[in-house]
Amino acid sequence: MFLPKYPENPTPPSTYVHAPADPAPMRRAIPQVSVSTGAVATVLVGGVVLTALLAAVAVTAISVAIAAVVLRSMLRDHHRR
Repeated sequence: MFLPKYPENPTPPSTYVHAPADPAPMRRAIPQVSVSTGAVATVLVGGVVLTALLAAVAVTAISVAIAAVVLRSMLRDHHRR
């Protein structure tokens, strides 16, 4: 009842003929990249400076937030009197 019905004549094989691929092209040699000591030092110093600036911004933001909380508390106490 639920069995699939198969065609009487199966589909013919494809007529596609596989053509051989072109031979692989020659690989180019990757040029050597030389990294000088000065470049490494520059990247390291730049990273240290950027990290220090980020830390300074974070400390400043925390200080401003604390000052804002203290001032708000002082003003709230001042208005209650």
